[in-house]
Amino acid sequence: MNTDSSRRWLALGALALAMLTIGLDMTVLTVALPTLAVDLNANNGALQWFSTAYTLALAAVMLPAGALGDRYGRKKILLGALVVFGAASLACAFATTSGQLIAARVVLGVAAAGMIPLSMSVLPVLFPNPAQRARAMNIWITSTAIGLPLGPILGGWLIDNFWWGSVFLINVPMVVFGAVAVAALVPESRNPDRRPLDLPGTVLSVAGMLGVTYGFIRLGDEGWGNGFGWGVLAAGVIAFVVFIGWQRRAAFALIDLGLFGSHGFRWGTVFAVLITFGMFGLFFTVPQYYQAVLGTDALGSGLRLLPMIGGLLVGSRLSDKLLPKLGVRTMVTAAMVVLALGLGLGALTSVGAAYWFTATWIALVGAGMGLGMPVSMAVAMDDLEVARAGMGSALLQALRQAAGTIAVALLGTVLATVYRGELGDLNVHPIGDSVNSGVAVAKSTGDASMLEHVQSAFVHGMGAMLWACAAICVLAVPLALRVLPRRSAAAVRAAEVVPGAPVAVDATESTHVG
Repeated sequence: MNTDSSRRWLALGALALAMLTIGLDMTVLTVALPTLAVDLNANNGALQWFSTAYTLALAAVMLPAGALGDRYGRKKILLGALVVFGAASLACAFATTSGQLIAARVVLGVAAAGMIPLSMSVLPVLFPNPAQRARAMNIWITSTAIGLPLGPILGGWLIDNFWWGSVFLINVPMVVFGAVAVAALVPESRNPDRRPLDLPGTVLSVAGMLGVTYGFIRLGDEGWGNGFGWGVLAAGVIAFVVFIGWQRRAAFALIDLGLFGSHGFRWGTVFAVLITFGMFGLFFTVPQYYQAVLGTDALGSGLRLLPMIGGLLVGSRLSDKLLPKLGVRTMVTAAMVVLALGLGLGALTSVGAAYWFTATWIALVGAGMGLGMPVSMAVAMDDLEVARAGMGSALLQALRQAAGTIAVALLGTVLATVYRGELGDLNVHPIGDSVNSGVAVAKSTGDASMLEHVQSAFVHGMGAMLWACAAICVLAVPLALRVLPRRSAAAVRAAEVVPGAPVAVDATESTHVG
């Protein structure tokens, strides 16, 4: 299992490239939807499913994928997922009907569900040294996060110069390179305890994730009075309750609920989920603000997200350098403070605010993400034995994915409720449907006062939503100070990499292992 240093970092580069494709694919489609509506004669329902089919498959299959990797070999399943991802990208690019594209997006989500946890779970194998593993985790997370804002930039340029299928073709060369590198550089690993696959648990987890994810998506789109959405959500919750009961008594459970008994895994997962919630608050509103209020196109919106990437890179770099010195508690607390500050400033945005103001607060949000996310996930993963890395990383990523989906639904409802309330007499179809529809109506009629009213209503809704995100981050600060150790096991050992370096360890801190 030993690999030399250069092979380790080359393998990490291949994994990071594969994760970049997933980050891109989560957002690149947003700029293609208007074109797809015309070229594939897609109605609004089909347009919604182009995006949600990928999300649903990704969330539903992640846990079984991690278990399969632990049993049959993480490298083997990861390679298979990369190949399927490339093939599904080709199918998406050359789809000729809405049904074909939706089906291909489902397969793409299934492949991504294998790539995410298994690429993460091989990091403890590649980097047994805690200091190197924390740095590798930082790079892995940053590569995915950077892909999110780059998606609209790259997608907008490709559509302007080629055709909508090109937004999927960009995955193919990146996946081919990643597969070759993984095959050559990544060692095989699996859980030495080859247990039978928990088929009932797999079915229940998929049903629960599908029900909860789709239920929240439906409620976010149709409003909290939608009976079908509540029914699906309730069915998903029931499936999860049955799933947890089954996991407690199953001889060979899909997930080890004892993972949450690990202090580092439990709280690292909690803070990773909270940071994800705040991150999706930004992604959900800012592109709409750019297009509806500032009047930019899809490419311009993507370019205006670059300050967030800058903040993310700065934050992740600082996290890499400061974690061994300051420890987990200080780093995560600082991250939540920076996130709260950035989101709070964003809530003060007005219709006439200058772009530099938006650039400042989204850069702060990016910096908070970069400071906190790698540390939180490293704390969670460092608390697991290598044998349980696949299961643990799959559970962590599934919870983050579910948190992102729920965040969009919940925060979208806050935004829509305030927007419609602020519209007053203008809250009629299609103005009340969305800010983009309202702006289109106002511009078509040439009514400047209506345009200002619609834009102001949206900004008020965005402010309320961002205040909600900021409040969550503020509440997380005392929680971090209370439950996180001053220094995790990883941080202590990272400091000890320097020979003779004195390390003061709090006697009450948690250094649980698996």
